[in-house]
Amino acid sequence: MKVDAHMTPDWHQIPDHVKKLEAQGYDGVGTAEMNHDPFMPLLLAAEHTEKMEIHTGIAVAFARSPMILANLGHDLNAYSKGRFTMGLGSQIRPHITKRFSMQWGAPAAQMKELILAMRAIWTNWYSGKPLRFEGKYYNHTLMTPAFTPENQEHGAPKVTLAAVGPVMTEVAGEVADGLIIHPFSNEKYIREVTLPAVERGLEKSGRSREDFEISYSPFIISGKDEATFEKEKAAAKNRLAFYGSTPAYKNVLGVHGWGEMQIELNGMSKQGKWQEMGELVS
Repeated sequence: MKVDAHMTPDWHQIPDHVKKLEAQGYDGVGTAEMNHDPFMPLLLAAEHTEKMEIHTGIAVAFARSPMILANLGHDLNAYSKGRFTMGLGSQIRPHITKRFSMQWGAPAAQMKELILAMRAIWTNWYSGKPLRFEGKYYNHTLMTPAFTPENQEHGAPKVTLAAVGPVMTEVAGEVADGLIIHPFSNEKYIREVTLPAVERGLEKSGRSREDFEISYSPFIISGKDEATFEKEKAAAKNRLAFYGSTPAYKNVLGVHGWGEMQIELNGMSKQGKWQEMGELVS
């Protein structure tokens, strides 16, 4: 088992922060794509650590082309001397089309194609195999020596994929190096839905569970006193309600027979009743 930490959002504090984490024995440190780019802070983390792994957890895949991601992955893995893992996620349609102004297809099929396209680009760079990737969503058929990275000692990074639904989870098992389980997922859902989907994907790729990493960041509520504990508990309930309002996560509630709760939360979110939503979570 590995234990990772989340990186401070204050770039000025990153050097001291990651040095401290490495000294404390953390195995890795990661970023999330929220209100800052997830890749750039990892350059600082790589520069100021020696052994600790660095990763995006997650970067929004559909906001970028496979070529852009391939370049980012190569450069960070080369600079960190093989310590970078690219964690990707799909986000949801409104964010991809309205925030990033990018295309949204069938998300699982598009994600599979994106990862395979990246791997085709890396294969071209590292082995010289002609780049001939043609798919429904992505086409990459041009690469010249001038645009091929030179520092190839550490090769391609590992690619992990965030997934909630069984179809995307199966894609992770088939084409990724690992799965990032969403914090909203619970033990029952993981055992009954997530892990069987991983196994189906691994079977398609001819790999075993030993070839595949799974990471999970569950909600943890703690505090130095009762007041702090209650504050953290309320924050966790609000986040759970926020995730529960997302239609794509309805099945997580459904395994407990709480599917109707998702519909109620979704309706409240459209009315801006964010505080009241958290109160529905016990």
